[in-house]
Amino acid sequence: MKAQAVIFEKQGDPNVLEIQDVEISSPGDGEALIEQTAIGVNFIDIYHRGGQYPMQLPSGVGSEAAGVVLEIGAGVTDVSVGERVVYAGGSPGSYATHRLFPANRLVKIPDGISDEVAASVLLKGMTVEYLMNRTYPVKAGEKVLFHAASGGVGQLAGQWGKHIGAVMIGVAGGADKCALALNNGYTHTIDRKTDDIAARVKEITGGVGVPVVYDPIGADTFEASLNSLAPRGFFVSFGSVTGEAPPVAPSTLQKAGSIYFTRPTLVTYAASRADLDMSANLVFKHILNGALQVNINQRYPLDQVVKAHRDLEMGLTTGSSVLLPKL
Repeated sequence: MKAQAVIFEKQGDPNVLEIQDVEISSPGDGEALIEQTAIGVNFIDIYHRGGQYPMQLPSGVGSEAAGVVLEIGAGVTDVSVGERVVYAGGSPGSYATHRLFPANRLVKIPDGISDEVAASVLLKGMTVEYLMNRTYPVKAGEKVLFHAASGGVGQLAGQWGKHIGAVMIGVAGGADKCALALNNGYTHTIDRKTDDIAARVKEITGGVGVPVVYDPIGADTFEASLNSLAPRGFFVSFGSVTGEAPPVAPSTLQKAGSIYFTRPTLVTYAASRADLDMSANLVFKHILNGALQVNINQRYPLDQVVKAHRDLEMGLTTGSSVLLPKL
């Protein structure tokens, strides 16, 4: 069948993205054909397109989408034709009107959750789940520092932490974004444009520091994150918006107070079907019970994909963004 997909033949700025007509075959063994209704836009898409990660070219782009199953291949038992499904991860290529995808990596969308919400939340929500539930299990009463607090992951993290009973400290850029973080579960905010992050953390914590820092920024915030930690604290580096964090010598962790440093990824934490189901279902549960409010603040038609990437890369977005194959 005929479909449209966003392809890039070389890595670079957003202008390398092109919408092309493609032919999609019937699903093979273990596959499902999805008519996609909403596509999540995530910072990992920027990394793939921009060259931070090596890619086999030409390549599709995108890691997350929701839609309806049109057809299934032999041996598929996880989903049925007509069911609403969502996925996050796998090979890049979600920016498309239709897609073949391994059926055993699809998650059914519960009643009460729209396709747009599912497509915008699954990757970000499961990221928050594995970070705060498994990488470092946050406890009630603990003070937590989270960078990029006004972004899609950051807003969900603030709400998740508040639901647990943690005291969330969010770092954001500018008064407006700090105010947005305060409206999404954060008790304290730090303006990275004007404040000394580590000094403010020490002020908020009475000089002790926090037991855990979640840092998706990378190079620019490494020192501030390290200096914000209490002895035996956890430095969780899960992104590199400003470039990779510097190599960490064991003695650096020792001198900073016997610090733990880790660089986790959702690929590992959702590798098994059991972990995928647990993580996705916990995210959906928190949406349905009101603990998580998904803020879709940007919607773009698929043919505005270049603008979507440019806005995200320049820090012009808040909350979540979605691409819509049809309006």
